[in-house]
Amino acid sequence: MNERTDDADEDADASAATSEFDLEIRRATHDDYDGVVAFTSDIWPDRGGDYIPDVYHDWLEDDEETGKKTFLAEVDGEAAGIVQGVMLTDDEAWFQGMRVAADHRRKGVSHRLNESLFEWAREQDATVARVMIFSWNQASLGSARYSGYEPLTEFRFAHPEPDADLDPGPDADSDADTTRSERVSSDPAAAWRYWTHSDAREHLSGLGLAPEESWAMRELTRSDFERFADETALFAVEREDGVAGVSYRTRTYDRPVEDGGEETTETWAEYGVGAWEDVEAARSLFAAIARDAAECGADETRVLIPETARDVSDAPFAGVEIAEEPDFVLGTDLTGE
Repeated sequence: MNERTDDADEDADASAATSEFDLEIRRATHDDYDGVVAFTSDIWPDRGGDYIPDVYHDWLEDDEETGKKTFLAEVDGEAAGIVQGVMLTDDEAWFQGMRVAADHRRKGVSHRLNESLFEWAREQDATVARVMIFSWNQASLGSARYSGYEPLTEFRFAHPEPDADLDPGPDADSDADTTRSERVSSDPAAAWRYWTHSDAREHLSGLGLAPEESWAMRELTRSDFERFADETALFAVEREDGVAGVSYRTRTYDRPVEDGGEETTETWAEYGVGAWEDVEAARSLFAAIARDAAECGADETRVLIPETARDVSDAPFAGVEIAEEPDFVLGTDLTGE
């Protein structure tokens, strides 16, 4: 499921007065399905379309849920926008699925939806809220900045191929130091120690993919690493001189795909961060991930890596494919007025 915030709404100078029409922000319900489908079904047809019509009923929160709320914007009684807020931790909110109908863009609809999100998140005692936006989505980037979000970080996905027999050693044709011995453990203390001092943590503002919500990021804690080691998978690349890489598996999931006109499913294994010291450590880390993915029965993988020149070039150097484009994460401080 693609849970990104991809608001194709107004740009930064679009502040038309909403007093010219009747705009209401309320909780979205299952009865709003047809209206939401009507304005989301034609979004990004050249990029596979929007996922919200396919997941809408499962996506909405239950009546008793307090850590999630989906907002609907109505203009003159017609569904015109939607967005969802989720509490990932006691004080970290995540906003996703921002959409605005084509006929109602540049009218301040997404700005009003964001204001409702901010108010709701503060009521949940959130001190920070974040969103994820495709790097190509200029309209959403401008709209987010207009609504008060600041840039935090950028990342890209790497896609090592699942392989139960992958050799973690350096390439024989490379200039790498083949005398260096490495092993991959699941020691949470070692993994946490490396993460706290890594360049990746600094670049990513301490964020990794959240186990609570797909396509969401939050701050990682030491207890998270202990949880990953017990419940999913944790990887620490260890050398004689210390730890040189870290990753963890967030989840596995099945995604429907079409194969020769027939609908089938493929299994994905998702890894919440990939951090390493050098390309040799990257090879060892990706090899461990590839083996783990194969053991999970995964057909595909994705590993979140920092969008830096070194990390993005290290991955292909280590023999791993990367996504064509990065994603951006923006955030806003909710402690002020």
